[in-house]
Amino acid sequence: MKHISISVMLLAAAVLGGCDSSPGDGAGPAQRAGKAVDEAGAKVTSAVQEQVVKADAAAERAREKVKDATADASRNLDRATAEVGKKVEKAGEKLQEKAAR
Repeated sequence: MKHISISVMLLAAAVLGGCDSSPGDGAGPAQRAGKAVDEAGAKVTSAVQEQVVKADAAAERAREKVKDATADASRNLDRATAEVGKKVEKAGEKLQEKAAR
């Protein structure tokens, strides 16, 4: 009976010794949780940084479009001003012709 008890105890010790689920780095549960939080934070930071870069690029494209639209508007205004000036000049010439008659 003593041999059976010793065998059972050795078997139980071997089984329990193999049940250690902690990693070999010696870190406890709090340290592993902290590491997981740090890694998740790094991933979020990286994802946010990528979105910031995309937003900056979109803002730069929008600024360029505004510059182009402003230049177009300025050219159109110059052209319209010139046309109004020509029409006013023609109207003035017609008034002078009528006044001279």
